[in-house]
Amino acid sequence: MEAKELVEPVAEAVRAVAAREILPRWRQLAEHEVTQKAGPHDLVTVADREAERCLTAELTALLPGSVVVGEEAVHEDPSRYAALAGDAPVWIVDPVDGTRQFVRGEAGFATLVALAHHGELLGSWTYAPARGDFAHAWRGAGAWLAGERLTTGTPDPTRPLRVAHSHPDYTTPAQKRALAALRVDGVAPRPCGAAGLEYLAVARGELDAIAFDWENAWDHAAGLLLVEEAGGAQGTWAGQPFQLTGGNATPFTAARDRATADRLLALFRAAHEAHDAPTGPPPA
Repeated sequence: MEAKELVEPVAEAVRAVAAREILPRWRQLAEHEVTQKAGPHDLVTVADREAERCLTAELTALLPGSVVVGEEAVHEDPSRYAALAGDAPVWIVDPVDGTRQFVRGEAGFATLVALAHHGELLGSWTYAPARGDFAHAWRGAGAWLAGERLTTGTPDPTRPLRVAHSHPDYTTPAQKRALAALRVDGVAPRPCGAAGLEYLAVARGELDAIAFDWENAWDHAAGLLLVEEAGGAQGTWAGQPFQLTGGNATPFTAARDRATADRLLALFRAAHEAHDAPTGPPPA
């Protein structure tokens, strides 16, 4: 697969589906077009479902023999996630990343598409239609936004690291304890918005890092490749790269450079080791 064969056709498909299925419903949703999945913060709309349905058809037509792992389809049938470990090329799709923002009528949502094969990310497309931002990346060919190459750069050493982390509304007590490792001098953490747009902010050098503790591939695949191709780094606290198929030691991070990633991972590692350390007096 060559970048020149897929980058533009996929971009055109994403733009077209967003124009047809997402933007006309932005700020126009009826009450019955929004439902809950796992809880009050886990929403799905008719735009999510229809956009994923259309993207599934268009992306598999662009690459015969490929399959789709999409957020809404996996919600209906969790066994579909296993395709990430299969032999076929996989399109990883989040039709509306930031559904809560979309439902509120805010502009901070995006459509995320990534292409992977045998667990390796090959292509990435991030489109924020309400903002007009479209970024893409291809392994070995860089990351791009509006025709300009993205470069993460390095954080300003005179200011605290700006880090977006998993929103408290979506975290368990154990995950909150793990993310509390960010509350130290030299780090300025804040809850994240739509994951795909936070990754884009890192790739643009506007945010120093992200730290997440959930693994859903559709939230991370596009952003991870975008950050890496812009010069950034990623990894889990256990010292391994993030794996699309799951089983990662979380929290994990994607950052503007390797030093920043390592700094945050060291905080998570120390917190994990402290939590697992035995308490009380040593045995006699």
